[in-house]
Amino acid sequence: MKLQRNGRTKALAIGAVALVSSLSLAACGSDNNSTASSGGSSAPAASITCASKQAGLLGAGSTAQGNAIDVWKNAFGSACSGSTITYNGVGSGAGVQQFNQGKVAFAGSDFALKASDIDASKQVCTGGGQAIDLPMVAGLVSIVYNVQGVSHLVLDGPTTAKIFDSQITKWNDPAIAALNPGVNLPDAQIQTFHRSDDSGTTYNLTSYFAKTSGGAWSYPANKTWAGKGGQSASGSAGVSAQIKQVPNSIGYVELSYAQINNLQSASISTGASKPVDPTAANAATTLANSTVIGTGNDLALQLDYGTKAENAYPIVLVTYEIACDKGNKPDTLDTLKSFLNYTASDSGQQAIASKGYVPMPSAISDKVKAEIGQLS
Repeated sequence: MKLQRNGRTKALAIGAVALVSSLSLAACGSDNNSTASSGGSSAPAASITCASKQAGLLGAGSTAQGNAIDVWKNAFGSACSGSTITYNGVGSGAGVQQFNQGKVAFAGSDFALKASDIDASKQVCTGGGQAIDLPMVAGLVSIVYNVQGVSHLVLDGPTTAKIFDSQITKWNDPAIAALNPGVNLPDAQIQTFHRSDDSGTTYNLTSYFAKTSGGAWSYPANKTWAGKGGQSASGSAGVSAQIKQVPNSIGYVELSYAQINNLQSASISTGASKPVDPTAANAATTLANSTVIGTGNDLALQLDYGTKAENAYPIVLVTYEIACDKGNKPDTLDTLKSFLNYTASDSGQQAIASKGYVPMPSAISDKVKAEIGQLS
């Protein structure tokens, strides 16, 4: 994710092997915290320290992280009966807007804050504070499709960009056929679906197009959809529902929504020796090369959408929690820190691994935990 910011770029020394290994983190940390069940028999026990001053907590934003938030808030609510987490999945753009209007204690976003967002946050983050990006969990964007008789589909950057910009309109187009030898592609119109709301998932997909389409995608990376044609749906859930219902359709959602809805996901030809499947382990390979480019307390990451490394899935995303570094509301600060400490913990990260998310490597999560401890 390329963001124009001043300041040094801090490279993360993350080995791909170590990152893939993080997918099997121990269920509980070694902290002497009160321990509570996450509320589901398949979820690991959660080490959660409740706030001394418990309060209800409002959040809003990214739908891509919605399934993770559901797991987290259930576990946290079970452990801390005086704290209720309410999260409204309105999309990343709307979530950041609500945060900067002082309506929520934290926002969820699939793209890092822009300079204008940070400036606006200074009106609600009192005492000289401002909003910061806390990368909380990673995932990947699945290109999901519903084409009868096609159980395995390979796409690449230029072809996918042309499909979503209505430059390729038939499933048996020569460009698609060339990537899928031996596959019986139907002579059918392609129905594309994109997000109607400002979306970090859209931002990450169009960042991939901007990097890999060879000019086929003529628009800048953006959270607002700009491609020609297609139909829109609200949120990842809305896009998933349309793909499931509409024959010969294609769209893009976070991996967890593809899994929950049993949708087919395309493999991506990147220039590696073979197409890369959309799996958490393959996304982890890409995340191994991420770098922190935020300045000060901000932990915005840069991702390599154009990777050609073996087993590196290129369309990755990082979900951030947005909070004030200083000037958070006093009545919810303790609960905010308690909740974020849990979500960043080993048990919190492992709890969402089975939902299609990629736990953050320790080189990043350790930085996140340190920043949470400094929130005021």
